[in-house]
Amino acid sequence: MKKGRTGAPAKDIDDYLASLPEVVRVAFERLRRTIKAAAPKATEDISYGIPVFKHHGMLVGFAAFETHCSFFVMSPSVMKKHARELKSYDTSKGTIRFQTNKPLPTSLVKKLVKARLQENESRLRKRKARTADRRFE
Repeated sequence: MKKGRTGAPAKDIDDYLASLPEVVRVAFERLRRTIKAAAPKATEDISYGIPVFKHHGMLVGFAAFETHCSFFVMSPSVMKKHARELKSYDTSKGTIRFQTNKPLPTSLVKKLVKARLQENESRLRKRKARTADRRFE
């Protein structure tokens, strides 16, 4: 778990970023701005010790590790739909790993965040429809 400025677990994204080496912080500040631009209504939080954005559930997150940085798309289906664009990156089911000297392109991050927004909003609509159907049973 990444520690904040005080050595305690980070309490918010600013605290998390302040604890990082400058080169990593700069890369994540850029990533953060890009996420906010693509999802202006999303809220920021720390979950499981990492910065996350939420909008109708978890949206995306990011974290710094000893040997790499990660962008958590948190969706195997979004990763699969964008597999061609992600082929040059080290990926897993819902994560893209990258180096600070080769940050993720802004256009790709925006595309992935918007896909996650659509996914979360679709899930919310379905949940609301099920709830509405139950009321009339």
